[in-house]
Amino acid sequence: MKHILLLLTFTLGFSTLKAQTYFPPLVGSAWSTTDPATLGWCPDSINKMYDWLEDSDSKAFLVLKDGKIVLEKYFGTFTVDSFAVWNSAGKTLTAYAVGIAQHEGFLDIDDPTSDYLGTGWTSLTLPQEGAITIKHQLTMTTGLDDGVPDFHCTDPACLIYKAAPGTRWAYHNGPYTLLDSVIESATGSTLNAWVNQKISTKIGLTGLYIQSGYNNVFVSRPRGMARFGLLLSQDGYWDGTAVLPDLTYLNEMRNSSQSLNNSYGYLTWLNGKSSFMIPQSQFVFPGELCPNAPADMYAAEGKNGQIINVIPSQGLVLVRMGSSMGNSLVGTQYNDTIWQYMNRLSCVAGLNDQSLEAIQISPNPTNELILISDLQGNEEFQLKNQQGQSVPFQQIGNEISLKNLQSGVYFLTIRKENHTKTFRVIRN
Repeated sequence: MKHILLLLTFTLGFSTLKAQTYFPPLVGSAWSTTDPATLGWCPDSINKMYDWLEDSDSKAFLVLKDGKIVLEKYFGTFTVDSFAVWNSAGKTLTAYAVGIAQHEGFLDIDDPTSDYLGTGWTSLTLPQEGAITIKHQLTMTTGLDDGVPDFHCTDPACLIYKAAPGTRWAYHNGPYTLLDSVIESATGSTLNAWVNQKISTKIGLTGLYIQSGYNNVFVSRPRGMARFGLLLSQDGYWDGTAVLPDLTYLNEMRNSSQSLNNSYGYLTWLNGKSSFMIPQSQFVFPGELCPNAPADMYAAEGKNGQIINVIPSQGLVLVRMGSSMGNSLVGTQYNDTIWQYMNRLSCVAGLNDQSLEAIQISPNPTNELILISDLQGNEEFQLKNQQGQSVPFQQIGNEISLKNLQSGVYFLTIRKENHTKTFRVIRN
C-alpha cells in the first residue's frame, strides 16, 4: 500500500526519464528553483507540513528535485545564513572522507586500526585490538562495549571488549570518532583540512568539524547540508569534477555493510531492507526502517532530527535541521513522519486524510507509554502485532500503555469517521 501511495503522490512530477542534474555555483547564494506546482504539490498540503515542522522545533527544511530547490523553509530566527550542527548526520560525511583516503592510497579499510592509532588505543589485549579494522569502525561492528557509562568516550579505559569484531552491531560513538584520528594519521592532514580540500571546496560547502566533548561535530548552513546530499546522489562527481570516483566503495557505503543490521551501510542508514536495528538496542526489528519513505532511500541521520535523505529513483534530496520530539540518537521515527507528510503533498483527489492529519505519537520507540497528540475524543484505536493479530492494551485519556507487551514492532491504527491512520510503534 505504501508503494502505491508513493506512486500516486509523485506521478504528476516524476517522469521515467532521468532529468539532467543542476549544480549550484560553488560561490554565492544563487540556486535555481523548481515550482512545487510542476510536481503536482498543493500549497495547502505544503503549509500543513510546514506547520508540523515548526511545531516540532525545526530550524530549516529543504527539498531538491534534480538539484534545484523545490521547497525551502526556515523557522523562528533561523535563516538561510544560519549555522547548525549535523550531529551524527556528520558520520556519513566522515565515511565519504575515509573513502577518498582509500581511493588515493593513504589507507585500506581492511587494515587494522592499530596500524594508524598504534597499540594500546583500547583496553583490549593486543590480539583482540589488532583484529579491529577500519571497516569495523565504518560498520559499527568493532565488538567494543557500547554499554559503558559514556559511549562517546575515546579513552582506552572506555573501549572495552564485548565481542569479536564483526559479530555484534552496536551504535558506538567512541570507535566512530577515532576514525578522525585514522584519517589524520594516514593522510598527514587534520580532519578539517582533509574534508575542506577533498570535499568542501569541490562542492561549495562552507562548514567545519568542531570539538564537543569527545565528539567532532560538523557545522554548516542548511544549504551546505543540501550540497552534500546532492553529492551523495551523484556517484562521486560534482558537475563533472571527481570527488570520490570509486563506485565500488560508494556502493558498499549505501548498501548493507554486514548481515547484523541490514539497514546500515558505511555510517549511512538504508531504507527498503527486511529488518533494522536502532541505537542502544540489540533487538532486530522486522520491516523497513522508514515504511512511509521510498524503498531506495538512504540517509545521514543525527540526534534531534538532523537529516539528509537521498532518493535516487526520484532525483530527490531532503534536508531537515532542528530539534525533534523525543531524544533519539538518530531521527528515524521523525524522518518517517516527514514522509507521511511528503506523501500527502499531491493534489490528486482523495490522498489527503484531513481528519487525522494532526495526530502524532511520542515517544517512539517507547518503554511503556505512548502519548497521542491532538485527539478530539471520538477516535477508535486498534493495536496489532507483526502477525496481524489484535493485542490488548490499556488506554487512559490520550495515553496508551504497552506495559504488558513484549519488545517488538506493533501497529497502532486510529479511526475517525471514514478515515484511518496507522503508526508503527516500537516497544523496547
